[in-house]
Formats: sequence, C-alpha cells, structure tokens
Amino acid sequence: MPPILPPALPPRRRFLSLAGGSALGALGLSAVPEVRLFAQQAHDFMAGPKVPDVPPQRVSEHVWLIHARDGFPTAANQGLMANIVFVVTQRGVVMLDSGCSLQIGEMAIRMIRTVTPQPVVAIFNSHYHGDHWLGNHAFVNAFGRDLPIHALAHTREQIAGTEGSGWRSMMERWTQGATLGTQVVVPNRTVEHGQSFDYGDVQIRLHHYGTAHTPSDLCMEVVQDRVTYVGDVAMNNRIANMDEGSYVGTFRYYAALQKAAGEQVWLPGHGLHSRELLKDYGAFMAGIYEPCVQAVKDGATMEAARAAVLRDPRVASRAAGMQGFENNIGKYISLAYLEAEEEAF
Repeated sequence: MPPILPPALPPRRRFLSLAGGSALGALGLSAVPEVRLFAQQAHDFMAGPKVPDVPPQRVSEHVWLIHARDGFPTAANQGLMANIVFVVTQRGVVMLDSGCSLQIGEMAIRMIRTVTPQPVVAIFNSHYHGDHWLGNHAFVNAFGRDLPIHALAHTREQIAGTEGSGWRSMMERWTQGATLGTQVVVPNRTVEHGQSFDYGDVQIRLHHYGTAHTPSDLCMEVVQDRVTYVGDVAMNNRIANMDEGSYVGTFRYYAALQKAAGEQVWLPGHGLHSRELLKDYGAFMAGIYEPCVQAVKDGATMEAARAAVLRDPRVASRAAGMQGFENNIGKYISLAYLEAEEEAF
C-alpha cells in the first residue's frame, strides 16, 4: 500500500507557509533579490496586484472623474468597472463613491494627490452594489476609521448584511483574485433625502425618490457646479441591472430629480457625463417598458413583447454599441413585462 500523504495545502496557505517559514527567517534571506521577488508575488496573490493609474478628468470647477472604461469586471481590468468621482472643496476632498476594491481605492488616492494635497474628509456611497463602495477600505486605511462614510439607511443595512460579503466574494471571483484583500467597510453615517452638507465653497445636496435601480439610490448634487452624480440611476452606454429596480420607479425618479435640481450635468456611475443623460437613457428604458405595457394590454405573450422591444428604434439603435446589451436585454425585457403585468392589475 502506498504511504498516506497529508493533503496539499491550498495555494494561499502554501504561500503563507513558505513566506513565514522559520528557515527563511533564520537565514535572513529577505535581502536576497529572488526572495524579495517571491515575497512580492506572495503579497500580490494574497492582496491582489496594484491597479494601473487612470488620470482624473475635470468635469467642472470642483468635480473630478476617474473614468472606468469597462462596464463589467474582468481579470484584465482588475474590477475597474465603475466611475470614481471626487469633489475638491475648501475643507477637503469629498468622494462620491469609492471604487470597486482596496486596490482601486488606493489608485484613486494616488490620483487625488495629483490634483490636490488635501485629505479626504468624507465619502458618500450611492447604493449597495459593491462596485461603488468596496473601495471604502482604502480610504479608511489612509484617512482613519472615523472617516465619515454616508449612505441611506437601507444601503447601510444591505452592506452590513449578505450584500456586503457577497459582493466582495463575487468581485474576487470575477477578477480571478485581483481584488483579494479587500474588506467590507460599512458606511458609518445615515443620511436622508434633502440633506445638504457644507464644505465651505461647495454644498452637496442629497436626492432620493424611491426605487429606481435599487430601492436606495442616492444622488448627490454639487450645487455650485450644477453637476449631479446619479450613481446607477442612469448609465451611459451600459445596460443597467434592473433585478431590484423598477421601470416605473425610474421614470418617476427622473421626473422628481429634474424638477428639484433643474438643468444639470448628469454624471453616471458607468460612462461619461452629459446634460442629456436622463433624457437619452430614459428614452432607452421607455423603449423597453412601453412595448411591454402594450403587449400586456393586447394580451400578447412575453415573446411577442420581446420582439416588439427589439424592433423599437429607441432600443435597436443601442444594440450594436451598448455594453452588456446582448447578454442582458432578454432578462430586462422579462422584468419589464412582469412589471407591466403588475401595474395592469
């Protein structure tokens, strides 16, 4: 009978065992270049590699954007799928979402320092999907655990619960470990619709008008600049996740936000900013929902509704170029049809 061998250590434990072994420490090999390289590789495996710098773009006098070109997380983009927005004020830097991981948050801090030496004094998290708040970890590491991180009560509850750990795990899987080492840092301040925050030369006003992309989407208006960060309430060139959202709620949200804020530059969590963003993305969403409403009125099947949506010019014009369209449009037509049925009855 062959000898029974102990089970092989999983990769992370092998690295820990080798890197922390007594022989390595006793021999003092940390100065050997090969050992330093191995230690760096071990750290990268455990904590995820550094994210390449993305220079910030100036949106307005006070608002800057670190633009995520990709709409979905991959190993190649290391999870950089959502925009990071920061506002430079007299009292410090205010973050409007913090990024998708520890490593992306660290990159954002490096980029902020190319613009201003001021510290980050606050973060606002737009909602509980992890691509918008997992970067909190980097900012509390750099600026202290007491750094104010603001969110709606429902967002805080979701991040503290299974959404938090679930998003951390999913990002690790989607990026093949590039976000390893990221910890869930739950927002520590509860905010409400209508609140304003004074940062000297800049005031930030908060908006929430019910369920749109999620039940707790927070939009942040940078009052002096007439720029409003809308998170995932609207997107530019990316199809939004509507699993927890509402088409009808989205249209109501747009109407209320536009009435309250007036003409703005609308800055999304995915894609570039535009004065026409709510109008353009609202038309796309209506192109999905309205044919489903008509199909329900006519007693037509979901398949008939799908065909009508794909023929609608507001949707068909986006098919070739919109990120995630092919993989997601069928699902979101189904959700629109089900919501149209609920509204009808």
